[in-house]
Amino acid sequence: MLFTDTHTHLYYEQDEEKQAQLMERCFESDVNRLFLPNVDVKSIAMIDELVAKYPANCFAMAGLHPCDVKDDYLALLDIIYSSIVDRKIYAIGEIGIDLYWDKSTLAIQQDAFRKQIGWAKKLGLPIVIHCREAFDEVFEVLESEKDVKLRGIFHCFTGNLAQARQAIDLNFYLGIGGVVTYKNAGLDAVLADIPLANLVLETDSPYLTPVPFRGKPNESSYLIYIAQKVADIYRVSIEEIADVTTENSRKIFGV
Repeated sequence: MLFTDTHTHLYYEQDEEKQAQLMERCFESDVNRLFLPNVDVKSIAMIDELVAKYPANCFAMAGLHPCDVKDDYLALLDIIYSSIVDRKIYAIGEIGIDLYWDKSTLAIQQDAFRKQIGWAKKLGLPIVIHCREAFDEVFEVLESEKDVKLRGIFHCFTGNLAQARQAIDLNFYLGIGGVVTYKNAGLDAVLADIPLANLVLETDSPYLTPVPFRGKPNESSYLIYIAQKVADIYRVSIEEIADVTTENSRKIFGV
């Protein structure tokens, strides 16, 4: 089997020995492809270091996380965009809108979101969307930016069926992570009406740890627990989940 974690912050672990152990556990669990979302200026170097260590397994993104969109966001965007020139990246992300922590920054979050969508279109890359308590606001931007170049992943999708279908209609895949294993999340009911062809898998490690490790730090090797839950929902083998979702990731990222 070959699993792809389309969204992991594994690079947050900066202890070399612990980081190597995390990667080894990935390989033991057949998680051999890891896509690394950028969040701020500091994480650029952290991502590049991990990619340099595991060039066949780790793939970089570039972007400014909505929670890091503050008064200096334009300067930060300039730094992140300038870094792209000398690096191989596979998506612009993670970008989007987050109204859970701070609603007062909505206007600049929207502006940063639009600017980074523009990067993706210019570079022919997908975007990876962070959306927290902001589906209406995210969809408003996406609908206004809709064209043949707009595509990507709704990271950590936790919306309802109508929102899932709207995302798919906009040429986005749904990123399914640990939340699908939570008893009362309701995501299994949504997926019952969504084709497997529209999904990719992710962990968002070290966050959103799946059952049976909920409450502990997440890691990319735990993707197999997410995959097994998705296999149960679709009543197919875990091997089929690996094959379909990895192929979907190749369609998105081009690698």
